[in-house]
This record gives sequence, structure tokens and C-alpha cells, in this order.
Amino acid sequence: MPRPVARVLTLLELLQSGGLRTASELADRLGVDERTVRHYVGHLIDLDVPVESVRGRYGGYRLTPGHRLPPLMLSDDEALAVLLGLVAGRRAGPASTTGTASDTATAKIRRVLPERLRLRLDAVLGALAFTAPPGEALAPDTAILLPVADAVKHHRPISIRYTSSDGRRGERTLHPHGLVAHSGKWYMTAADPTAGEDRTFRLDRITDVRTLPGSFEPPEGLDPAERLLTALATAPYRHEVTLRVQGTAEHIHARLPAGIAIVEEPPSPGDGDTGTERWSRVELRVERLDWLPAVLASLDRPFVIERPDELRGLLEAFAERLSHSARRDPPQA
Repeated sequence: MPRPVARVLTLLELLQSGGLRTASELADRLGVDERTVRHYVGHLIDLDVPVESVRGRYGGYRLTPGHRLPPLMLSDDEALAVLLGLVAGRRAGPASTTGTASDTATAKIRRVLPERLRLRLDAVLGALAFTAPPGEALAPDTAILLPVADAVKHHRPISIRYTSSDGRRGERTLHPHGLVAHSGKWYMTAADPTAGEDRTFRLDRITDVRTLPGSFEPPEGLDPAERLLTALATAPYRHEVTLRVQGTAEHIHARLPAGIAIVEEPPSPGDGDTGTERWSRVELRVERLDWLPAVLASLDRPFVIERPDELRGLLEAFAERLSHSARRDPPQA
């Protein structure tokens, strides 16, 4: 592409980023003088690009508000970044959108790429490997996601139709606080004014959303992600487990994530500590106990089981199996 044409396209990209750009700023970015900038602006106007000239001490150039812009143009680096983001999104789950939208978006971008860049991209994708299998996330329906997000932003109450995990259907009026992507699923945190409590809802279980008149004031210092993790960790399950672990919350959460366990560190040293490191209280609610002995062993920290007693037996059996394996001789070739 001839350099003057490339500079005209670069000028358009700068104006598309928004705001008022002075002639001197544009000249510096393009590596030309201000007279040439005015010449390039004339080229854009000839192409029906709505460039507006603002006169005065603080004047410059900008795109006229409210006009449709020409098709999106990406540099080589931007195109590669977008395509790699789409590929990573399909693997991660929540980053992808509904259905095959990421696939069709990838195909559209690839069709307009220069052959040189397309071949390089194919080389990157052919050499790229992932350490985890593709995510099996439940992609949110845009008809649900978009109105919920709008209600969160503008503090609007909503009415939803929801199917709970046990199959019960109902309609609720909520004050939505935030959207959270967690472990391949999308969640909404909200206040239920009728029940007077905070709740979390999976977006894939919402079948209809209606924005209601009025507005609400969200609570200060609200962290939707933290609220979701706490709700997941305190959800009712078959077993309630309480432990004391000699270690910090950071170390414990490395093996027992916040969505599984609630960790309370003592406020100051000396709260019943018997070692150099303080003892933290850990609470879990789980459906099964058989996976916990291996995880507790991987903490590599002293711990005490407060409840349930059934976990003690599983831990003793696990320790016996480890001890037996340590005493075994290797099999003969």
C-alpha cells in the first residue's frame, strides 16, 4: 500500500478513537507537517467520511457525532490479537458468546486478511497447544445477558422467570448487582426485595427478563465476585466440614478455592496458636468426602478435623494406603 494511503487510513483510525485531535498532534503521529494533515483530511472528506474541523485556539479535527463510520480496519497486530482472543475464548468457555458466534466472527476476519497474514496466523494456530481440554461452558443467551447487564449498569429492577436446580419454576423481582463468570458458567448476583436477602442465579436457568420501571440504590462496597464465591461455599450440601489448619488463607485457598471453602484467619497472633504460624478455621459444604483426604495431605500443613467424624476414618484409611505403598517392593520385571 502506498505510504500516503497508509497514512490516510492511520489518520482515520486516530479519529475513530474519539475526541478532538489537534493538527499538531496528528502531524506528530503521522510523521508529516500540519499542511499535509489538512491534505489528508481533505481525502477523507472526499470519501464521505464525516470529518469536522473545529476552529479556535483549542481546535482540531474530529468525526461528526451520530454518523456511521466506514468498516472496521485492524492492523496486523490487532487482527492477530482478536483472532487469538476468539480461539482462547472457545477454550475458556465464559469468554465465548452464544452458539457459533465466535466461529463465524473468526471466519469473517480471516476472509478479509491479507494472504501473508493469514498464512502466518495458520502457522500460529498449527503450532499452538493447550494444557487443558476445551471448556464445556454454557454460553449465555444474549437476550438474557444484555438486559441483565443494562439493568446492573443503570440500577434498574428486573423481573425474571427462573428454573431452580430441582426443576421448580417461578418468577422473581430482583435488584441485580453484578455479572460474574465462574468455572465455565455465568451468574447474576442480586437482592431479592421480597425475601429480603441476597441471591445468586445462573443465567442459563433464566428463561425471560423484563426491565421494570424505577431504580434502586446498590449497597456500597459491593463485590459481586466475592459474594458469588461466598454463596457457592455456603450452599447446602450433604456434608458440613470444619477444620483447623495451621496456615494462611492464601496457602489454604491454593488447594481449596474460595468457591469451595471459607477460611477465617485469627485477627492477631496468640488465638490458641501452638506454633509459629496461626491456625485458620476452614468450613466446607460438600456432597462427597472421599476426595478430601488427598487434598488435605497436599496442604502440607498440620490440621485438626472438628467435624464430621466420618472424615477421620477416611483420612486414616488414606494414610494406611500410603504407608502400605511406601513399604511395597517394586514388581519384578
